[in-house]
Amino acid sequence: MSATILIVEDEADLAVLLRYNLEAEGFRVATAASGDEAVERIRDGVPDLILLDWMLPGLSGIELCRRWRSREETARTPIIMITARGEEEERVRGLATGADDYVVKPFSIPELLARINALLRRSSPQLVTAVLKAGDLELDRTSHRVRRGGREVHLGPTEYRLLEYLMRHPGRVYSREQLLDGVWGNDVYVDERTVDVHVGRLRKAINRHRDADPIRTVRGAGYAFDERFAAVS
Repeated sequence: MSATILIVEDEADLAVLLRYNLEAEGFRVATAASGDEAVERIRDGVPDLILLDWMLPGLSGIELCRRWRSREETARTPIIMITARGEEEERVRGLATGADDYVVKPFSIPELLARINALLRRSSPQLVTAVLKAGDLELDRTSHRVRRGGREVHLGPTEYRLLEYLMRHPGRVYSREQLLDGVWGNDVYVDERTVDVHVGRLRKAINRHRDADPIRTVRGAGYAFDERFAAVS
């Protein structure tokens, strides 16, 4: 099973960015561009989590949050408020209305994904996979530990995030630009060659002697976690 997330956001570019990254994470995604449309979406089915913009055409995010918290079917649905309002009193107001978390624009996509997973672990733990496994490689997302063939692999924080990102979708090829956005965040400006450096470090850490390399280089395209590696014993 994978969690369903409803994005309520009237900025089309941001809605597309959020949808892309959430689907890459393995979530099912629905979108609404206005308060009224969000109400209709909820009538079709209650999602596992809602990303809710504060300022919307029609019903505001605050009003939607208040309504959903007063109804039994949505009273416990996790809600993350997304807004350009960063003042303390506005954050307090959003949380007091019933939001579970509060993210101020512009925000880091990796941080938002971490907040989503943290909320889902509490509300729907069965929907969040704690351990990723492929062949003799195991990544524990709870303890942030990686093992290969029973031995512990010591990774830096960037190499860990890179491996986790690739392991979530074996076989999917990510360009260097996509990896920069997904692993480093779209608000961090680094050269695309940085990806090659960290892939090299990751390979050096997880591959010993004649170990099969689970990271596949796709010439002219980017990198992928080799889907055939799952057959390695």
